Amino acid sequence: MTYCLGIVVRDGLVMIADTRTNAGLDNIATFQKLHLFETPGERVIALATAGNLAVTQSVLTLVSEGFDPDDSGETKTLNDVSSMFAAAQLVGAAIRTVRRIDGEQLEQSGGFDVNILVGGQLEGGRLRLFQVYSAGNFIEATIDTPYLQIGEHKYGKPILDRSVSHDTDLYDALKVGLISMDSTMRSNLGVGMPIDVMTLGQNAVETDLVHRIDVDDPYFSDLRNRWSRALTEAHRAIPRPPYAGSS
Repeated sequence: MTYCLGIVVRDGLVMIADTRTNAGLDNIATFQKLHLFETPGERVIALATAGNLAVTQSVLTLVSEGFDPDDSGETKTLNDVSSMFAAAQLVGAAIRTVRRIDGEQLEQSGGFDVNILVGGQLEGGRLRLFQVYSAGNFIEATIDTPYLQIGEHKYGKPILDRSVSHDTDLYDALKVGLISMDSTMRSNLGVGMPIDVMTLGQNAVETDLVHRIDVDDPYFSDLRNRWSRALTEAHRAIPRPPYAGSS
């Protein structure tokens, strides 16, 4: 299991991913799931991956080393695409290529499972965020729905629904995203640290922040404690239900 999150707001893009992989209680490991393709001033494309590790690694290899997505005889990578839409299309084509090669065997041994967030901006284009599914099709985050999640998303969704909008400040979006990640880690042991984060300012076409949060990170530890205290104080401040003895 995993949890990855992308938030696109007026000021830019936030992407967050945990690093835990879980193939059973005795087979837990750490693998990077947030991957960056950046040429400062020209393009920033970030991929966050969830699902079968063999599938996601194969997809990443294809889009970084190159493949022929449409049998045209031309090899393409993410460094060759001309727009973020084309980047999402290329990732979708890579997923379909892996399915064509390995899909039948994977379906027989547990299923073909992959979801990928694709976010970023190319010079002269719009900052965009997509979610690419295991069929290779995709959706895009919008002003009305400014975030996308993959993996174990249900525990971290309520805070996003209540606190994130298109007008949210970029680093407030990062803060809320980290609270969402903490809520998920507290409820699912399949999601764990370290946590990789990335921020990209609108029209900057160069990452503002690329950072790994480890278990001893002082800010994240303080955030976890403050959020727990805030929740406790909030529920204590709400009056008890007046229903006792009314039945």
